[in-house]
Amino acid sequence: MVEQSERLLLGMSPSGTGIGNPIIEFRGVSYAAGANGARPILDGISLAIRRGENIVLLGKSGAGKTSLLKLINRLLMPTSGEVLVEGRTTAAWDVIRLRRGIGYVIQDVGLFPHFDVARNVTLVPNLENWPKDRRERRYVEVMQLVGLDPSEFAHRLPHQLSGGQRQRVGVARALAADPPILLMDEPFGALDPVTRADLQREFGELAQRLAKTIVLVTHDLREALLLGSRIVLLDEGRVVADASAKEFPRLTHPLVQKYVASQQSTVPHA
Repeated sequence: MVEQSERLLLGMSPSGTGIGNPIIEFRGVSYAAGANGARPILDGISLAIRRGENIVLLGKSGAGKTSLLKLINRLLMPTSGEVLVEGRTTAAWDVIRLRRGIGYVIQDVGLFPHFDVARNVTLVPNLENWPKDRRERRYVEVMQLVGLDPSEFAHRLPHQLSGGQRQRVGVARALAADPPILLMDEPFGALDPVTRADLQREFGELAQRLAKTIVLVTHDLREALLLGSRIVLLDEGRVVADASAKEFPRLTHPLVQKYVASQQSTVPHA
């Protein structure tokens, strides 16, 4: 029988079990950029993510967090091993269908500057040829979800929005086609501390209501503990710990303890 500490270090779910098949799975995945023989950015990752989990990929810069995230929507392809999404390898997916079925939020949002808010938010529904009335209804729904007035913001251009408003619009766009998976790469990192704290709180509440599978990249332990149901710590391209948000600060692995100690002042008190 695998002990709890061993299970965490082997990259297994803290419970060791899950309901149904994983919605995302990494099977012995390695990734290296550049010529043959280049040092791998990711090395032997095996990880299963169950439907409805909020997974945080935590680690310092260069740990491999963003590369791991980009393997899910095929912005990168593994050098070896397999990445599966809904039971199918990413290589077997039509890349357009794969990406349109996954919401993606990045730090600088990536809104089209010449599109107004309504057109940015309904980008994927438009590409999917949703009827106009359905697109309009969905626009209203997701704008209300992220706390923005649909009519007030519909015709504003991205440069007419504050940083926090742009980030909310980015989340609304990612949710517009109602994808089962949401990927978020340092989504609040470029915001001022007050706006960041507000959006973290709001998104945490929103995530509980959405019941989607969310994979979020951050180097901020406080953010990980606030938003994640499960935290996966990466170091030099490998999984060194995998635990629930409640269990993570208590792990005895030296890298976990070093990370906790370095951000002790930001860890919420129980």
